[in-house]
Amino acid sequence: ERPNVFAPAGETRAIAYAWDRQNWFPWANAEQKAARESVAIFDMTSFAKLLVQGRDAETELQRLCANDVAIKPGMSVYTGMLNERGGYESDVTLSRLSAHEFLLLTGTAQAVRDLDWLRRNIREDAHVTVTDVTSAYSVLPIMGPHSRELLQRSGGTKLDNASFPFGAVQPIEIGYATGLACRRTYMGELGWELYIPTEFVAGVYDTLHEAGGDLGLRDAGYYAIEALRLEKGYRAWGRELTPDVTPYEAGLGWAVKLDKGCDFIGRNALLAAKSLAPATRCVSLVAIEADAPLAHGGELVLRDGRPVGDVTSAAYGAALGRVVMLASLKTGGLKLDEAALSTQALEVDIGGQRIKVRATLRAPYDAGNMRVRG
Repeated sequence: ERPNVFAPAGETRAIAYAWDRQNWFPWANAEQKAARESVAIFDMTSFAKLLVQGRDAETELQRLCANDVAIKPGMSVYTGMLNERGGYESDVTLSRLSAHEFLLLTGTAQAVRDLDWLRRNIREDAHVTVTDVTSAYSVLPIMGPHSRELLQRSGGTKLDNASFPFGAVQPIEIGYATGLACRRTYMGELGWELYIPTEFVAGVYDTLHEAGGDLGLRDAGYYAIEALRLEKGYRAWGRELTPDVTPYEAGLGWAVKLDKGCDFIGRNALLAAKSLAPATRCVSLVAIEADAPLAHGGELVLRDGRPVGDVTSAAYGAALGRVVMLASLKTGGLKLDEAALSTQALEVDIGGQRIKVRATLRAPYDAGNMRVRG
C-alpha cells in the first residue's frame, strides 16, 4: 500500500478515471512544484530491504553486481544485478553500514524475487547471510531545495556538502528517533532518504511537519514521483530495465565497472557488447506542444512515419510544462548520440493522435545535476 496523490482540503478523496487529465492532475502538479521549489515528503516504505551480512559479503556482492560495491562504510552505490546475458535481474541501492554489513534497497514487491536471486547465486561455502528486513524500516524521502534546512531544524546532524556528501549514509536524529539518512534522490533534487525504524516513523513524520510548515513542506505521492523521475530520465525496474535489457541499452553504462577485478555475472556478455552499437537505446522524449494528450506507456514511437520503438514510461512534468517520457528506440545498428537524435523527426501515437516530440540522451530537467549537488 502506498499513496499515489494527496487530495487537498475540501476535495473529495476519489479518482475520476479518464484517459487524459484526471481530477488529481492539479494535485499532483502542486506536489511536484513543492519538490522542485520548496520541500516535499514522500512515503516509499514499500521498497523492499535486504540486509547482507558476513565476512564474505563484499566479495559475493561484487560477483552479483555490475558496479564496484567495494565502497567505504558510510557510503552507498547504485548498481544493477545482471543475468548471464547482461540483462537486468534487478537494480538496487547498496548502503555499506560496516565492513561486513550492507543494506540493499530494491523495488516494491521485489523482496521475494531478489532474495531468491541472491540465495541462488551466493556460493554455498561463502560466509554470508541475507535477511529480509522490509517491515523493520520505513523510507521517507525528503526532497527539495529546503530539505537541508528542514532536516537541520529537526535534528543535530551536519548536512553541508563537506559533512554529508552525495551518496553518504549516516545516522540521523529526528525528534525522539534515530535512523539512517542516505543522500540519494529518485526525484532529481537535493534531498535525503530517511530509513526509520517502523515503530518510530509516525513521530518522525509529525516532527518534520511541525518543523516545516513555514518552508512549504507538502506530502507527495507516487504520481508526483513518476513525473519527477521522468523529468530526470531515471529508469525504473520492469519498464526501462528488464532481464532482456543491458546497461548499454538502458543508457546506464556508467554504472558498470568491467575492470573492478571481479568476473561478475553478465560481465562476459557486456564485454562482447561494449564495442557494438546496442540494438535498442533508452532515450527521453518531451512533447513539443504543452497541451499534448497524456501518454501512459506502451505507445508507438515513429520516425519519419515508420515505427521505431515504444514508450516505456510517461507522465506530465510540471517543471517542464510538457508530457515527458522514456522510450526504447531501435538503433538499426547505428550509434545514437545527441546530434543524431536532434535531427530526427519523431512522433508518438497517443490514442490515434500523433504528437511531435524531441529526443535526448540527457536529462530533460537539470541535465547538469546542479540541484542534486545542492
